[in-house]
Amino acid sequence: MEDKIIMQCWEDLANAIVLQAVEDYRNACDALRRRPNLRAQAKRKRSLEHFFRSGWFHTLSALDAEPLLEEIRKGVRI
Repeated sequence: MEDKIIMQCWEDLANAIVLQAVEDYRNACDALRRRPNLRAQAKRKRSLEHFFRSGWFHTLSALDAEPLLEEIRKGVRI
C-alpha cells in the first residue's frame, strides 16, 4: 500500500511539472503575440520547446509533444 502512495506522489509531481511548463509556454506565446520583440519571452519559449521535445519530458509524460505544442499555440489568448 505504501508503494502505491509513493508512486502516486511521483506521478502527481510529474503532472505538476508538465502543467507548469504548459502554463509557462502559453504565457510566453501570449506575450510574444502582443509584443513580438520581447527577447526574454522568445528565449523562454525556445527553452520550453526544448523541454517538451526532451527525454526528460518523455520521462514525465506519455504525451506527444508536437500536438501538445500545437494545441497550446492555437489556444493562446490575444
